[in-house]
Amino acid sequence: MPAPAVPAARGVPQPTRRRLLQLGAGAAVALALAGTGAALWSPGWREGRLSPTARALFASVGGVVLEGSLPADPVDRERALSGMVERLEAALAGLPHATRAQLSQLLGLLQIGPARRWLCGLDKPWTDAAPHDVERALVRMRTADDALRQQVYQALRSLVSASYFSAPETWAQLGYLGPVAL
Repeated sequence: MPAPAVPAARGVPQPTRRRLLQLGAGAAVALALAGTGAALWSPGWREGRLSPTARALFASVGGVVLEGSLPADPVDRERALSGMVERLEAALAGLPHATRAQLSQLLGLLQIGPARRWLCGLDKPWTDAAPHDVERALVRMRTADDALRQQVYQALRSLVSASYFSAPETWAQLGYLGPVAL
């Protein structure tokens, strides 16, 4: 004897073949995107050093955040930004592993195009972004309605500023005369 038909619940649409095919196609696209993101993923901190793309990110952000504090000469400017990244890398090496891992994940996300677009609105990789593009991205994060983007902005700005102004040659710009001899 065949099983009795179960009446459809009111207001609950019954799945159709077309709807199931759409759902399957949507799931396949989501998995493909997730797989692509995983393939593009590269941590920002590897083998005790910043990755090349993380270094480029900090140099790009530093060029904008430190505008007005950096030397005017392009060669000196590049040297100052490189020194800032080196000091930043040394400071990060002294952080607890868990903190470095979180920062590495953030830097990895900021390397992936869709995540970079979503977090800061930057379409180009950090190495290709013009200073006005980086500035727009930083302003977007700083003025965002959500705390996540604001925290990313604060972290990037604070890391760059602290690393740059930790060099004795920059102390005069802050009005700091240096440590007092005891």
